[in-house]
Amino acid sequence: MEETLLQATIYLGAMLVAVPISVRFGLGSVLGYLLAGIAIGPVLGLVGGHETEHLQHYAEFGVVLMLFLIGLELDPRALWEMRKRLLGLGGSQIALSILVLAGGAAMLNLATPLAFAIGITLALSSTAIVLTTLTEKDLMRTPGGRGAFSVLLTQDIAVIPALAFLPLLATASAVRFNEDGSITRLSEDDHHSMSLVDGLPAWGVTLVTLGAVVGVILAGRYLSPVIFRIIHATRLRELFTVAALVIVVGIAVLMLLVGLSPALGAFLAGVVLANSEFKHELEADIEPFKGLLLGLFFITVGAGINFGTFFSMPFLILGLTLAVMALKGLILYAIARVSRLHGRDRWLFTLSLAQAGEFGFVLVAFGVQQAVFPDRIAEILLLIVALSMLFTPLSFILYEKISARLGDGGEDAPGHDEIDDEAPVIIAGIGRFGQVVNRMVRAAGFKAVVLDSNLETIRLMRRFGLKSFFGDPTRPELLKAAGINTAKVLVVAVDGKASAVSLVRYAKRHNPDISVVARAHDQLHVYELYEAGADHIVREIFDSALRAGRYVLEDMGLSDYEAHETEIAFYRHDRHNLRELAEVWKPGVPVTENEAYMQRARELTDNLESAMAQVFSEMGDDSANPNARASGDVSALSGVDMARRPGGTKRR
Repeated sequence: MEETLLQATIYLGAMLVAVPISVRFGLGSVLGYLLAGIAIGPVLGLVGGHETEHLQHYAEFGVVLMLFLIGLELDPRALWEMRKRLLGLGGSQIALSILVLAGGAAMLNLATPLAFAIGITLALSSTAIVLTTLTEKDLMRTPGGRGAFSVLLTQDIAVIPALAFLPLLATASAVRFNEDGSITRLSEDDHHSMSLVDGLPAWGVTLVTLGAVVGVILAGRYLSPVIFRIIHATRLRELFTVAALVIVVGIAVLMLLVGLSPALGAFLAGVVLANSEFKHELEADIEPFKGLLLGLFFITVGAGINFGTFFSMPFLILGLTLAVMALKGLILYAIARVSRLHGRDRWLFTLSLAQAGEFGFVLVAFGVQQAVFPDRIAEILLLIVALSMLFTPLSFILYEKISARLGDGGEDAPGHDEIDDEAPVIIAGIGRFGQVVNRMVRAAGFKAVVLDSNLETIRLMRRFGLKSFFGDPTRPELLKAAGINTAKVLVVAVDGKASAVSLVRYAKRHNPDISVVARAHDQLHVYELYEAGADHIVREIFDSALRAGRYVLEDMGLSDYEAHETEIAFYRHDRHNLRELAEVWKPGVPVTENEAYMQRARELTDNLESAMAQVFSEMGDDSANPNARASGDVSALSGVDMARRPGGTKRR
């Protein structure tokens, strides 16, 4: 008992230390778990041996839970609508990568089944690292980011057939290489003792297998809603968790009994339940178990990595890692060209997906269990996958350097439109935010020049008869052609935070008299835009949140007047807070490390309740004439989070 608790403390403590550090430096949680396992295993020797192998059998259930959740997220109708992109980008990447990598493995004199297993394992990329990095760098909405997301989604789905196909690559004479150099052949005792298909003829195995799959589908479609409604009537939250675990564990056992992968059954059940009214309940109940067990799985993988293998042949393993990334990069670049991705988007698509991914660890561990990979080959594959993931942040750094050098997207980028029009208003970015501004400005009788770097959006605007120009709104020559030197107002609604700040700086530098209305993503972005010179800054969801809050107050019994006055008072208080905090904000310093900022934020938060109490007191005094107060300050406060004095830069 004491030893078990000690092991649990070591694993959980390693998670708490390594994962936050890894995430803080942009390496992602998966690498954090791996590094934690490496630290407590090969480096410090705190865990290892049979205990780690035994624990890994339980941790592998996290993979089953993960694939169940992936299935829940994959609405069959949404997948059908995305079929062209999934099959075109994702399908071609997976198929070509498997063939090329398997061919490379075959050139190293490996058997054909083993070569194909290696190709399947290394063809997949890191969903966790790539999606996290794309989101953090505001690249998800770019054509290259959307293309990478499509490939990753296809790869997530492809894990299911990969797990089902890998056992077919095991040979009857599969062997294990022992540490002393001896070879042990796998016997029937190494396989599962329970089975519903042992001793059946081929047609019997087929019928039982199909029956199990059909049973899962029918039970998920017709039986599970009834069970969940009964549980819902009990109003016992813990029973939902029990039911969710019973579904996943039961399906996993059934799949094992008929000789299929438990991950395949869990994924199938998730897809069947994707449209269930209890989908979100299932996700909420399963997610904590999935995260913990999957993290534990990656830690055990890291703890089991044999660094003696790496140090015995470091140049070979590094060379193989770089070769895998280079081959995948060439395939991705070719697909990007065929798919008409250009310039920076082509390089983003190529460099972001060139690594092997966390599913590689899953497939290697599963392949070892199924006698597909000899231990020595498995150790090398684990090192290649881990090193390629460690190199991924360097790939994004390389992309940023290439992107800066290409500027507008390089010679391959489609040429921007020739701007033959000028207007007193320039709208940079015509997404959902910019479209509303554009419609309102035109409805009032003013002319505007619209710029956007998304060709599909521009074409859509033109189909509605709205004149707009394709091109990067941050390019100086496009801004000059649009009349930035004489325009009265510039609306900055581009997606990237850094792009918005640089655009504001450029506009103010070349036309100090221009009024800049900028959309901010969050409060910190407000400070950056204000420092750059923006005159009016609007947080993209702030006004809608205020409106929603007002409706809540009205539904709670406040009169229209009281709710309106509360909204206005809260708005004033928030704008005052922004100005106060902007005085102590320091560029490049996280607010949690800025003691003056944190102290002032706490003081302003404490003042909110007293300020609102005063508002309600004043409302009581003015109740005889509510319209007198309601008409006073609304126009001066409409929609502006922070504003500058006309002709000045000091905060009000």
